[in-house]
Amino acid sequence: MIDRRAKAKGLICSSALFAALAFGLGGCAGFIPTDAPDGSATHSNAAIVTQPSAPLPYILMPINPVVLQATNSFTDGAGLVFSRLPGGNYRDVTIGVGDIVTVTVYEAQAGGLFIPREAGVRPGNFVDIPRQQVDQSGNINIPYAGSIKVSGLTPRAVSNIIRERLKDRAIDPQAIVSVAEQRGNQVSVLGEVNTPLRFPVDPGGIRLMGAIARAGGPKYPSYESTITIKRSGRTYNESMSSVVRHPGEDVLLAPGDVVFLTRIPRVFMVFGSTPSPGSIGGTNNRRFTFENDSMTLAEALAKAGGLDGIRADAKSIFVYRFEPKPLLEKIGLEVSQFPTQLAPAIYKFDMSKPDGWFHADSFRMRDHDVISVAESPSTEFIKLMNPLNAATVNAANISATIANTR
Repeated sequence: MIDRRAKAKGLICSSALFAALAFGLGGCAGFIPTDAPDGSATHSNAAIVTQPSAPLPYILMPINPVVLQATNSFTDGAGLVFSRLPGGNYRDVTIGVGDIVTVTVYEAQAGGLFIPREAGVRPGNFVDIPRQQVDQSGNINIPYAGSIKVSGLTPRAVSNIIRERLKDRAIDPQAIVSVAEQRGNQVSVLGEVNTPLRFPVDPGGIRLMGAIARAGGPKYPSYESTITIKRSGRTYNESMSSVVRHPGEDVLLAPGDVVFLTRIPRVFMVFGSTPSPGSIGGTNNRRFTFENDSMTLAEALAKAGGLDGIRADAKSIFVYRFEPKPLLEKIGLEVSQFPTQLAPAIYKFDMSKPDGWFHADSFRMRDHDVISVAESPSTEFIKLMNPLNAATVNAANISATIANTR
């Protein structure tokens, strides 16, 4: 009888102690150190609190072959801008300001403007005009022909101009014009290349990849390299992988172009029911870089450690991204309600079935995609029961301790 009363009294005491401890911790919350203001403090100290915005509308698309083909087609064809560059058909090298030009004038026979009558005075029937640099106005000077504007013209066109100006003074004149040193018609290749340099454009033109090869090639893989072309005061960007995959993007460069390579690693983020950060290969974050040019969802999940076998809901794997309206319209969706050209879209994968895995291994990832692995519905119940079980066990232990001390 005494033992029962002691146990009951111990249980009551332990319950009271537990309640008092909980109340004390709640009342002393302001004294517990924190590394930042909590939500309540942030909200209560605000001078003005605006009304929350309406929920952002988005499109949820369970993956299927039609959706998969449409989004992959856009992913593979994204960024095709170089083929539409103005002036991309440049082939003939024209004379530019600063170039060093040589001119040779021929006459049909001696006794003309440039060739003396005495047959033995000099060999040949030509005369070399001293080399000269094209001035800031784009002109050169030729004896008896005057000042000639040559910038922007090909050497052949300048030869015809000289011949026309001399034909009434020389004997059947012919002229050969060549560029000894190109200083105005050059392209520059800079940035993340092995040998940055500046060089003149070849007579037949030079293509983008050839120019990068002259500069020693890129320092980093193509899927981490972005190419910027500066032309006529405007800049155009495209990934190097896109240029490699699409030959039409390997455009002819124009004089004055600046090619700049930048290393911009592509990344994706993974949240939800995947292994905890730091448990996979020491990676202490949920932001991962691409390892190849065409990374798939299956590869991305594998790099993040896969699904958590205890918490993950294999039927609810989501990929978040912004999609252009033309792509969504191609799938057959009505997107007029979205005010911008990009609409928030979520792709859903059911990886509890085999076809979900095939779809995941075919789905092309893009830069800054967000992957979310939903929790299984049972996880919330487990979370609720864990603290209750812990409290029950602790209360029992306290009761047992008090009972043993009596």
